Parts: sequence; structure tokens; C-alpha cells
Amino acid sequence: MKRSTKIIFSSITSLLVLVVMSGIAFAQGEAEAVKTQGLAQNYGLIALAAGLGIGIAALGGGIGQGRAAAAALDGIARNPGAAGQIRGPMILGLALIESLVIYALIISLLLVLKVGA
Repeated sequence: MKRSTKIIFSSITSLLVLVVMSGIAFAQGEAEAVKTQGLAQNYGLIALAAGLGIGIAALGGGIGQGRAAAAALDGIARNPGAAGQIRGPMILGLALIESLVIYALIISLLLVLKVGA
């Protein structure tokens, strides 16, 4: 099976699971829906957005770190003498990628805690 076909099938499966599970998780009776007002009414959607945001950030950060490490190791394998010159910028790049994921986590927590208060 081609790689693109696998990616398409896994994306469709993930989307279906997300849609079905979010419908079940955020289902509520009509009486409860009338009681909630204002920002609390959208709590489920904000929590879902925060979860998706941190999930996408973690996925992107993981892919970015993997590609950065692979490129650095390729460079070191081709020219072992340049290992010292490659290692420092690679570690700096990995730290910056990780900081973006941490920022996404902080923003998601702020969203969830602001709505929950």
C-alpha cells in the first residue's frame, strides 16, 4: 500500500473517531443546555479546541525535532569532523522547537482554566 494512501486512511479514521467521541463526550440533555449561559455554554468547545491545539503542537514539535535530529546526524555521518559545529546549533534548534510546544501547552491550560473559573 502506498504511503499516501496510508496517510489518507489514517487521517480519515482519526477524524471519524474525533467526531464520534466528541459528540458522545459533549452530549447533554436539553434541560442542562438551557441552564448554562455565557462562556460556560461553550466550555466543551473551548476544551476541545485546547486539546486539539496541544495535540497538533505536540505532533508538529515531534516531527520537527525528528527531522532536525535526522538532518544533523546525516551531516555528522557525511563529515564526522564537523560534529562539534553541528551539535550546538542542533541542540539550540531542538530547544526552540520544544519551547513552542510548551507555549502551546500554557495557552491551552490558560484557556481551560479561564473557562472553568
